[in-house]
Order: sequence, then C-alpha cells, then structure tokens
Amino acid sequence: MKALILSCNTGGGHNSAARAIAEEMQERGDEAYVLDYLCLAGEGVSRLVGDGYVQIVKKTPRLFGLFYKLGMIASRLLKKSPVYYINGRMAKYLDGYLREHPVDVLIMPHLYPAETITYMKRKGLKLPLTVAVMTDYTCIPFWEETDCDYYVLPHEALKKSCIRRGIPAEKLLAFGIPVAKNCRRKISREQAREKLGLDPEGRYFLAAGGSMGAGDLSELVKKLLEGTSQEKILVICGSNTKAEQKLKKEFCKQSRVQILGFTTQMSLYLKACDVLFTKPGGLTSTEAAVTGVPMIHTAPIPGCETVNRRFFMKAGMSWSALTLNGQVEKGIQLMNDPEAADEMVRAQKKQIHGEAVERLYKFINREIRKRDNF
Repeated sequence: MKALILSCNTGGGHNSAARAIAEEMQERGDEAYVLDYLCLAGEGVSRLVGDGYVQIVKKTPRLFGLFYKLGMIASRLLKKSPVYYINGRMAKYLDGYLREHPVDVLIMPHLYPAETITYMKRKGLKLPLTVAVMTDYTCIPFWEETDCDYYVLPHEALKKSCIRRGIPAEKLLAFGIPVAKNCRRKISREQAREKLGLDPEGRYFLAAGGSMGAGDLSELVKKLLEGTSQEKILVICGSNTKAEQKLKKEFCKQSRVQILGFTTQMSLYLKACDVLFTKPGGLTSTEAAVTGVPMIHTAPIPGCETVNRRFFMKAGMSWSALTLNGQVEKGIQLMNDPEAADEMVRAQKKQIHGEAVERLYKFINREIRKRDNF
C-alpha cells in the first residue's frame, strides 16, 4: 500500500497527525509520505500561507477569532466559500504530482487539501481513496463543502454536528486523532524522568506553548514562581526562538525554571511532569490525554481552540479559568490534590483511547483491498 499524506504549515497539529499516520504505515511495511501540499505551487506559496497564519495567530489572535466567526457564517450562507475556490487552484499541481507519483490513498489532516480534492472530483479527475482527518473537537467551517470518501472524527460526540452540517453519516469514522507511537508507549513517570535527567523526587509543572510557542509564557512562569516554593517549572517554547531567548534571559537566575526550545522528546516531558499547562490545541490536548497527564488549559486562540477547551473541561479531562491568575491557581490546586489529578486522568482514559492511528490503518487497508477486488 502506498499513501500520500497532505498537510500544510498552519500550526503544528496537522503535521504531527500526518507524521503519526506515516509512522504507523511505515512500521507495518507500507509506503507513506508526508507532503506540504502547498509546496507543489512553490516554496514561496507555502511560506506565504504558513507565515501569514502564524503571524495572525501570535500577534492578533482576536482577528483570527473574527475570521473563524465569519467562516461559520459563510459556511451557512454560501454554497461554496472563497476557501474552496482558492484551494481549487492547487488542483492542477496536485493532479500533475499524482500522475507522476500514483498512490492508493490520500490522507488529509487539513481542510485545504480536502477542498482541493473536492474541486478535482467535480472536474472529473481521477483520484484514489480519499480520507480526511479532523484535528479539532469541532466541525470547523467549510468541512461540509468538501467531498472526501471518509472523515475521521476526534470523538463520537462530533457525529451529530457533522451530520447537521451536511456530511453524510456513512462517511464518518469516530476513530480519534492520530498521535505518535511515543505518546502511546507505556513508560512510568520515573523512567521518563531518568531519561530526561530530571529529579525523580521533584514536582514538575510543564508549560507548553505549542509548536509556535504561543501564549504569555513569561507571565505564567512568574505567577507559578510567586505561588509555589519548591516546585520546578519546565517551559517548552516550540519553534519560537525569540520567546526561548527572552525567557532564558529573564529567568537565568531562577534555579527552579528550565527553558527549552523545540524538542523531539515532548512525549517524555508529558510523562515526566505532574501538571501540564497548555493552550487547547486539538493535537497537544489529545497527546496529553493519551499520555495521562493532569492538564490546565490556558487561554485559547479564539475559534476551534475555544471549543476544544470546552469539550475537555465538560468531560473532566482538563481544568481552566478565564484569567491567567485563575489558571495558575487551578494548576497549583491540581498539583496538591492527587485525588483530583487521578480522577482527571481516569476521565481522559475513558474519553480518549489512543488507538486512532491503528484503527485508521486497518480501515484503509480493508478499503483498498475491497477496491482491488472489484
């Protein structure tokens, strides 16, 4: 089996899900390639879209929230959105690529390539099996105008809203969000700390800013230092090197604070910490739930992350508060209440099983065999 996984650089969650799917398929002996599909139109196009998204999210998150609300309105009123037509322009590039590199399945953990393949279908272009993978706990604007063969949902609870928005029920697969094997591997907190060189007896907060290092990590660390006396604070800034350097300079004299930039060992840090502070991205939140770590959701990027936070809080899988002070208070409370922390981890295990990528692989394998037998 040969798979092409189409993503693009608008946030790290889509790419993380893509890599998790590719990892599973490759380990089973199949071919799987992750492609930033906007690069088919040139590196400049990919940078323009990716950088534009990052700048809006980091510098004007309320503007992003406004775009999201307008998208929801347009989703109800327009037969086809501008997003569809813009992504339709990628069809000639993707069609040319697939003619040179045929595959058995296209997997799309992002809306944009799903819009492109929908345009291609309506133009009568030949396509393999197409599977979309949603990476937020809501049906974001414009999924309903796409026409993939199947849609992988993060949770069974999303089925009703997807059907209401117009996606056929028979196309919906509530497998969950795919996460990397490292997150699913059974390893104790003690083993994780030993691998990372952390104090086995220490108590650790982990503050993660997502792939972009978003959020006011500086204020979060200051308030945690003010509210605690012995707990240690690990800070992961992602690819935001400016934030990393600023925080290292600001807290260079604080022995309780360790500033880290981008890391390939996120799963170990999740397993090693006692309480996680993270913005409510769909992928990061899922990784934390699969790992089983008590979690405080910080302020969301307005839009789908707002819904993610609500979903997790309602199910008892995270705590949060409207203000940073409230979030820090909740985190300290969770650190000092083992019973509440254990209850939260039990809720996570009840709602998020962590088997999404295996279930997706088996389903795709069966579908391709069916097609081959016709």
